[in-house]
Amino acid sequence: MIRPVAKILGALILVVAIAAAVVFAMGWKLRRELDPDPVTVAAASLQAVREQAVLTPFAARFVAVVTSEQHRFGLSARKTLIMPGMVRYELDLAALQQRDLRWDAATRRLTISLPPLKVSAPEVDLRRIQTYGEGGVLMALTDTEARLDTANRTAGQTELVRQAREGLPMRLARDAARRAIERSFAMPLKAAGIDATVTARFAGEA
Repeated sequence: MIRPVAKILGALILVVAIAAAVVFAMGWKLRRELDPDPVTVAAASLQAVREQAVLTPFAARFVAVVTSEQHRFGLSARKTLIMPGMVRYELDLAALQQRDLRWDAATRRLTISLPPLKVSAPEVDLRRIQTYGEGGVLMALTDTEARLDTANRTAGQTELVRQAREGLPMRLARDAARRAIERSFAMPLKAAGIDATVTARFAGEA
């Protein structure tokens, strides 16, 4: 009688061990599903963000006022150009890499290092361009007017970009870019039930 009981006990112990292993495995899987890895979620978010290619978080209108002047044959001519234009601020999302993401488990903070913000070529509003000129004699006798117009257009484009790169619009554009990227990573983390702080920053920022 003892030997059959020992066999039964051994079988029961084996069944219990197998059941415990199954329960442990199911529990481990359940914990992973209920408490997903923040790094994995962030990596998936990165892939989705990269697929957008380019983000335009901010755009602004500027007005360039430039004047060019020429002197020839003892005569002079000058033209002033008023050129309004739109400048867009773009973020190359495809440049983001896994190394640009850093997860701090102690503070539960995801930090994203952003590529530099690019200023697009100005989109000039041709319908609102205004010109004023002086020195009609020289412009009538030579190609001075065409030269002045070309110089003004080039200078106007340069002036629009210069204004777009000033401190205030660049700060507004960077703020808009940071907010957009932080939302793109924070929402998936929140949806996964992960309590985390997301901070995006450009190079050189604290």
